[in-house]
Amino acid sequence: MSNKTAPPRPPPRLYLATPILTDPAPLAAQLPGLLAQADVAAVLVRLKETDPRSMISAIKALAPAIQGAGAALLIDGHADLVARSGADGAHLNGMAALDEALPTLKPDRIAGVGGLPTRHDSMNAGERGADYVLFGEPDAHGRRPAPDAIAERLGWWAELFEPPCIGYAATREEAAEFVAAGADFILADDLVWQDARGPAAALAELGAAIKAAYTAPTMAAQG
Repeated sequence: MSNKTAPPRPPPRLYLATPILTDPAPLAAQLPGLLAQADVAAVLVRLKETDPRSMISAIKALAPAIQGAGAALLIDGHADLVARSGADGAHLNGMAALDEALPTLKPDRIAGVGGLPTRHDSMNAGERGADYVLFGEPDAHGRRPAPDAIAERLGWWAELFEPPCIGYAATREEAAEFVAAGADFILADDLVWQDARGPAAALAELGAAIKAAYTAPTMAAQG
């Protein structure tokens, strides 16, 4: 990995994670309008564990709405289903899952990774060929680092390493903090889906918050 140099980073984009799905049809109908609300680079599809054929069918049902909007479709785990379903890649949890999936996914598809508790793990993931690293997501017990610690990790990575870094945001304030720290993408799930106003309003507001946080340093410099 080479140190990052020169041109200013592009505006951070959104990475939207779905709820755990059993029936993809309602979301497939909702996604075209939803993805038009903000700059969504990718959608992480989370599926209820079932037989491979049913999971592949669910992914294929969602693919036109996601990929047709210009977003990448990634599967949460299940790297073995990526090629068969037409997905663009997979998100893996931890180094062991990444190592197992890389031969299946590379070089044609995306291999992203989270579950990286230490800087050493993060650097190993980048050296092995991860296409992005995710910081700040809840663990299996719902625990996650403090936002300041997540921002510190994002800033460290953004300054030194080339693969994109993603910050998991539980609030709009966290999203803005992570953008300021150097995140290339913001991953959101419950922040969007559990908003009482509905996911479209939540996603639009989150996209605006990310844009504002990105432009604020430039505005301050100009002022």
